[in-house]
Amino acid sequence: MPEQIQSIISNLRGFGVKRLAMLAGIAVLVMGVIGIASVYLNRPAYDTLYVGLDRADVNQIGLVLGEAGIGFDVGADGTSVLVPAGTTAQARMLLAEKGLPTSANAGYELFDNVGSLGLTSFMQQITRVRALEGEIARTIQSISGIKAARVHIVMSERANFRRDEQQPSASVVIRYAGIDAEKSAMSIRHLVAAAVPGLSADKVTVLDSSGNLLAAGDDPSNTSAARTLGVEQTVEAQIGDNIRRALTAYLGPDNFRASVKAEVNTDTRQTEETIFDPNSRVERSVQSVRANENNNQKQASTPASVEQNLPETQSTATDGPQSSSQNDRKEEITNYEINSKKIATVSNGYTVTKMSIAVVVNQQRLMTILGKDATPEQIAKRVAEIQKMVTSATGFDDKRGDVIDVSAVEFIDGLDGEAIPQAGMLDSIGQHAGTLINAGAFIVVVFLVAFFGLRPMAAALTAKATPALAGPSYEDVQRSLPTPEATANAESVAVGALPGARPGPTPLDDLRQKIRPAPQERLARMVDLNEERTAQILRKWAAQEVAA
Repeated sequence: MPEQIQSIISNLRGFGVKRLAMLAGIAVLVMGVIGIASVYLNRPAYDTLYVGLDRADVNQIGLVLGEAGIGFDVGADGTSVLVPAGTTAQARMLLAEKGLPTSANAGYELFDNVGSLGLTSFMQQITRVRALEGEIARTIQSISGIKAARVHIVMSERANFRRDEQQPSASVVIRYAGIDAEKSAMSIRHLVAAAVPGLSADKVTVLDSSGNLLAAGDDPSNTSAARTLGVEQTVEAQIGDNIRRALTAYLGPDNFRASVKAEVNTDTRQTEETIFDPNSRVERSVQSVRANENNNQKQASTPASVEQNLPETQSTATDGPQSSSQNDRKEEITNYEINSKKIATVSNGYTVTKMSIAVVVNQQRLMTILGKDATPEQIAKRVAEIQKMVTSATGFDDKRGDVIDVSAVEFIDGLDGEAIPQAGMLDSIGQHAGTLINAGAFIVVVFLVAFFGLRPMAAALTAKATPALAGPSYEDVQRSLPTPEATANAESVAVGALPGARPGPTPLDDLRQKIRPAPQERLARMVDLNEERTAQILRKWAAQEVAA
């Protein structure tokens, strides 16, 4: 067996039962403190699983997660459930299989518990609206920053004696944190309007949990002023991006700054135009009429004589004048259609009416490119070249009244407004302050426990075994007790201190006498060291006195 193990075993045997029990208790206490500290200080981070739950749902979710071996925690308000980070998807899949949560704002799961027997049309309509409200509320809660949402929808109704149909409307109440409420409210309005048939965004009202109105009525983003402003910002950003792409490769991203101001016209225009082309004609119809006439005329004449006056006398007719005529007529009518073109143009875009562009270039960069001995004329020539480059990149037009100005100036260090500030060391420490505090506290606890608990214990176990102190024998005790000779010597020492007395012990003997403890003290020390041995010595003394 190794010497160190033998030393530890011998030390343990020398401690006794009481000391071994104390050492065991200290070891258990130290291990318990380290274990509790490690569990408490290194708890996993929790992610929110569900919020706005009923107590019944919280209890059922806790039972399901506990059976599946997934750790969970309940929020301070009692309506939210948290699970360790990384297990959110697994927990939601498990709860979806169990049909949880079954809160009042459930979605289409309502139809799972609705029987078709005896269900009226009114009940079907109400269940459909409730399911739609629940599904929309779930979608709104999935938006980053939205903690809870509740949706109320009023569907359109048709009545027999109502002339105008009631339009659908909706109201949404949200609870948010750390987001721009107005922008989120506009997004929520369009989300609800797209999810409900026949609902327009201006019929959706959004409020927060404090009762503040976030959005209602007409959408301000659809106004002409907002549209014009948005178009101007888009045009300015696009032109500025063109300038940056043109100059970055030459000057570098930090050696120039560009500012663009654009004036746009977003008026809606409708143009209708009809164009007639006389040179392009098409025959529409052709009408032809043709007539032939033949006329023959012959007349017979009776001569005037006496015979005409005699009765029963027939006069002989003679041939008279004859005439004949022939007429041919042909008529053709052609109708032509003149070619025409109708153009109807509706313009809903924008037109840039004027641009103002200002570009400043770092003069130090130009000096670096041209050399230290560059003259002002060379710098001005290079600035003119940069201006031509900017003119081509931005679509500059003199007829439109555009203005452009390029200047070379000296930049001031540290005033870069476009640079994104980097997170410093203090910011990083602040973000991880909780983790650092937990790690530091755990290290301090382990150090204190190891230094004040394990270190003395290890030192005591690994120390070399000291031989047990044997109890004094009877003769040693007798020699340690005062005797008549010692008393006489003490008296002689006291007498020698008087004048004229014989020389006594030296000062060294006096010092030894003073350092040597009294017999009673030595006896008490013997009792503390070994009670059993002292008791045996006292029994021997008593037996010797009785025998004497």
